[in-house]
Amino acid sequence: MPCLICQSVAEAKPNHTLDILGALQDNLCKRQKVITMDLDDLASRLMTGERRALARAITLVESTRADHRAQTAALLGKLPKDRQALRIGLSGTPGVGKSTFIESFGMMLTAQGLRVAVLAVDPSSSRSGGSILGDKTRMDRLSRDPNAFIRPSPSQTHLGGVARRTCEAVALCEGAGFDVVLIETVGVGQSETVVAQMAHLFLLLLAPAGGDELQGVKRGIMEMADVILVNKADGDLKHAAMRTCADYSGALRLMRKRPQDPDGFPKATTVSALEEDGLQAAWETLKELNTWRVENGFFDTTRATQAQYWFEQDVRAALLSQLDQPQMRTTMQELGQQVATGELDPAVAATQMLAALRD
Repeated sequence: MPCLICQSVAEAKPNHTLDILGALQDNLCKRQKVITMDLDDLASRLMTGERRALARAITLVESTRADHRAQTAALLGKLPKDRQALRIGLSGTPGVGKSTFIESFGMMLTAQGLRVAVLAVDPSSSRSGGSILGDKTRMDRLSRDPNAFIRPSPSQTHLGGVARRTCEAVALCEGAGFDVVLIETVGVGQSETVVAQMAHLFLLLLAPAGGDELQGVKRGIMEMADVILVNKADGDLKHAAMRTCADYSGALRLMRKRPQDPDGFPKATTVSALEEDGLQAAWETLKELNTWRVENGFFDTTRATQAQYWFEQDVRAALLSQLDQPQMRTTMQELGQQVATGELDPAVAATQMLAALRD
């Protein structure tokens, strides 16, 4: 079916064509004003804690369109800067019970009058690019709690266990007045350290009998953890969980002490998300650590360092996005073909590609 606007222009008399184009321009201007007014309305509803407005704002933040990126910057600029939630990053291997823990832990916090936001990152398929995004299904009780908000997001091609715009989604949750923001990573292994650059506290969930104490000496995610929780400490696995906790406690004592940790941290303890055992003790441990860091100035220092880190990441992402321009993609394909046939050395081709970017 042909476009009605194009058909009207084609059938119009010459002296009416300008009138139609002028009407279209006026309509576009009106639509632009509506978008601006909607952005102001979205910000006001977001700051009152409306969950639907928060969901819409995160959708805007996750968009890669250039006009949406500009609107995202405007929206973030409208949010208050004095609202600070406790950001808790949470990671662990698949099947360790992250979703079960988050639901039980979140229900406990909402019962205490706290508002909890959960940003869950699901892995994306390297073949189809799709994600299941089933966290709301797994956390059915928490998803129905009026004081909770759950937002699953695909990781897409972003490494480090989080989505590219998770940090901005955290800022939106703070602007909406949430007290605690739980950031669940995709759960793939020991390289998920990016979440530590957007969280105040970093939890690592482990399964009973998941490895000996040498696992704790490995670089990467173990060095970032503030508290290690050995989950599934119930039933037949309770004794195995106690032994695993003891192994990791010993391993943590061998690691170099960090300046942002008081005596006794990082520490390992056991919990049972299924039986909701040990959750309150874990919460008290997290509050104790956070209070110490606030009183000793590490809280503000961490937020400032994280803000600088994400500024640098945005600059790098903007530079990489230039490769997606049609002309650059064509140049990349041509140079890639020459490298594949052996006409060009990869280093020489890379130098030519950088020169094309500078031009």
